[in-house]
Amino acid sequence: MVRNIQLRVSLKEEGQLGLKAKTAEYLGVSEKEIQIKVLRKSIDARKRSIYFNYKLEVYINEPMPSTKDYTFNYKDVSKAKTIHIIGFGPAGMWAALRCLELGYKPIVLERGKNVQNRRRDIKAINQDHIVNEDSNYCFGEGGAGTYSDGKLYTRSLKRGDVRRVFESLVHHGATEEILIDAHPHIGTNKLPKIVQNIRETIIKFGGEVHFNTKVTDFIIDSNQLKSIVLNETKEIEVNRVILATGHSARDIFYLLQKKKISLKAKSFAMGVRVEHPQRIIDAIQYHCKGERNELLPAAAYSLVHQSKGRGVYSFCMCPGGFIVPAATAPGEVVVNGMSPSKRNNLYANSGIVVEINADKDLYKYEKFGELRGLEYQKDLERLAFTSGGRTQTAPAQRLTDFVEGNLSVDLNPTSYQPGLKSAPLHSLLPKQIGSRLRAGFSEFGKKMKGYYTAEANVVGVESRTSSPVNIPRKENLEHPEIKGLFPCGEGGGYAGGIVSAAMDGERCAEAAIANL
Repeated sequence: MVRNIQLRVSLKEEGQLGLKAKTAEYLGVSEKEIQIKVLRKSIDARKRSIYFNYKLEVYINEPMPSTKDYTFNYKDVSKAKTIHIIGFGPAGMWAALRCLELGYKPIVLERGKNVQNRRRDIKAINQDHIVNEDSNYCFGEGGAGTYSDGKLYTRSLKRGDVRRVFESLVHHGATEEILIDAHPHIGTNKLPKIVQNIRETIIKFGGEVHFNTKVTDFIIDSNQLKSIVLNETKEIEVNRVILATGHSARDIFYLLQKKKISLKAKSFAMGVRVEHPQRIIDAIQYHCKGERNELLPAAAYSLVHQSKGRGVYSFCMCPGGFIVPAATAPGEVVVNGMSPSKRNNLYANSGIVVEINADKDLYKYEKFGELRGLEYQKDLERLAFTSGGRTQTAPAQRLTDFVEGNLSVDLNPTSYQPGLKSAPLHSLLPKQIGSRLRAGFSEFGKKMKGYYTAEANVVGVESRTSSPVNIPRKENLEHPEIKGLFPCGEGGGYAGGIVSAAMDGERCAEAAIANL
């Protein structure tokens, strides 16, 4: 007999009783009679009494099936027709994996380095303030996702099979916990190995992955993509190309504009990172004093507020995490956040960003046409670089000083390795961002008592939330003007995170091989 049940377990019960014992008690049977499969797990901490909510599949007096819900039938494609994939982030990786399943040979072209060699360039940003334009937190094997904390929740449930992406990650080394957690994540310490495993799968079945290989030109004849130029020297013929370069590959946007290939300005969001001691967020969310219960993970939060017709909201919240320098060129400062798998760092950080409407908010940048949002981003990143001291040191203020308009005499300790410099971010940021952030922080302090505190730092700037440019495509996912070009993932404006990018990569692979 099989039963599907919902079980609500108190924090005290979670610590004292095993889940199997609690399930047996609930069903009125002995533990020996049952086997359980956890389908979903979440925490309800809205009230002072904290509960774990479980969705279970219970097998009573019968064995639990050992078969998996998903299998991945990768084919030997060493002699198959080719699909060229530009970029090896989540969209490019899953496009390549899908090609293997469909019997086509993916040839991946990645401007950056593999995960091992990429570490040296990331170390150089953190310690020496040196930015390698092709190898950094955004570019290289696995894309921006590799050295992020691997958040896997998405709202893009209609775009594809979310579970399939999760199962693929488990197939390549992720823990099975991501299949059941309500807000799954992998951890920045574990992602590189998973990314390497995906690469090895692609190569094992006959695909190719080329690093240090930057696409510098498109050769087009009669609106058909005929070939691409690599590293400004080598031209190769192509048939179908999946363009999965990510939201920070600005050179690709400039190249497309130069080639007069249609682009569209896209709305996006910009703001700052706010960093609290994790104990403060724990105390607010878990209604506790002192250290949180060891059964509870580092607490997260999600906040949103409307200010003067624009949303102000938390983005990429990282409990027990750290802030990192995400610049992709010298002369700019960009901050991002991530967490290790255990989320055991002393700090919690989150982007707090403001919606930027590309059609209404950027009138001073209209001369840049469809790239106006990109130029706006660049200006704020240069401003952060200058006000931070012309290194990767980031400009910062105490949260209360930012809201009240005071220059901070000193700053709180931080997880941001290149260091912070006190700067008047409240006046440096454009008014349409700064004033809305100040209103948002004040409102968030009312929603979360203790959030608005001088113990938190505001760090600038958080500018790479999504692409400010959309590369259009038709219903068949092909560019409306250029045959053989399939814009994909975050860089095209069609995804917003690892899972949605992966699903879009799969869809683009299916579209690219159609009628080939």
